Amino acid sequence: MRTVGLVVEYNPLHNGHQYHFRAAKQAANADACVAVMSGNFLQRGEPALVSKWARAEMALHMGIDLVIELPVPFATANAEIFALGAISLLDRLGVVDAVCFGSESGEIGWMRELAKALAVEPPVFSERVKAGLSAGLSYPLAYARAAQAYMRRLGYDQVPIDQPNNILGLNYLLALERLGSRMEAVTIKRQKAGYHQETITDQQIASATALRKLLFSQGTELDELAPFVPRTTLAVLQREFAAKRGPMHWERFRHPLFHRLLQLSPDRLAAYHEVEEGVQFRLMEAAKNSSSVQELISRVKTRRFTWNRLQRMLLAVLLDLTKPQIQHFRLKEGAPYARILGFNEKGQQLLNRAKQLGTLPLISNARDGLHPMLDLDIAASSLYQLAMPQAETDGFVLTHEYRLHPLRMTSAPAS
Repeated sequence: MRTVGLVVEYNPLHNGHQYHFRAAKQAANADACVAVMSGNFLQRGEPALVSKWARAEMALHMGIDLVIELPVPFATANAEIFALGAISLLDRLGVVDAVCFGSESGEIGWMRELAKALAVEPPVFSERVKAGLSAGLSYPLAYARAAQAYMRRLGYDQVPIDQPNNILGLNYLLALERLGSRMEAVTIKRQKAGYHQETITDQQIASATALRKLLFSQGTELDELAPFVPRTTLAVLQREFAAKRGPMHWERFRHPLFHRLLQLSPDRLAAYHEVEEGVQFRLMEAAKNSSSVQELISRVKTRRFTWNRLQRMLLAVLLDLTKPQIQHFRLKEGAPYARILGFNEKGQQLLNRAKQLGTLPLISNARDGLHPMLDLDIAASSLYQLAMPQAETDGFVLTHEYRLHPLRMTSAPAS
């Protein structure tokens, strides 16, 4: 059974994701599909619209055979660590033959060449990145410019490395190189809507960013998403919102976040992951003068400290994730376990094979003490649940994460 792996967030799952899923199976000539999916907090440093369980259900309805959770330190990291965590999970399952990702360019040749050249980062490249940072550039922009300069040395006039899906694609290929993975890599050109595109310009395809913006617009009803998402996605969103388990966004975490920011000393704040270069003083001052998380970030944002980077900083503060903890996790070694969120009958076959061929513990039922990273996943999920609208009126049960078992999909997928 030939299997393709996808790295996803599905926030929410939409028609573009459905296109990617179908095209990925075709491009990889695959019979089955495994998705590594971020949990309740995402790579941009923000909470997911609905829980990982609801989004895993969307994936299974679409036809994904097995959904594995990407642990929170990887899921909320920069592109390099995010990609390494996801690719290491797919690789160490032992049952995935190919990885497929979307890209703006649709061309993988230049990415492969650059990944091979940078797998062990040359000093000249590192120095160029440092020079960009010293000039006040954000890390993604400094990296992109250094990569473009390096590719000119390899005979390329211009490569579109400054586009978000291309950057992620390069990092997936870097992870494959660094892990010495046997998995193949293929890419599919992103269609009709850009990753960050906030406007809707097509009758059926819109980015998740645009759909979230539409959803949070005043007076918007969920039904207005119907043209852009599979009907099963819409049904899951309707159920979750009706049960007051969403929609989730940063402002639902405003009180615990501001409490921590106003409580911490500058030295303690500087100990948190991603908090660097004296930005703790600006964060503390902004917290005293802001009435929302969005206002806080707007006050601190600079060319160097981008919106997403600041969100990741704030998430580290919210989750009590310090620099020593990150060092202890040794993220560059890859994922240490595979938490199963859901599967169908074909996914069960993949899990049976993974038990024989894989090199990772497969975790179906969460409990404390299995791994420090899983303890963090559980704590993050409890915090996420605590911030749900449901908790304000119905109370909450912090054992929720311990009681949930992987979703089992027995019926045929329907979109």
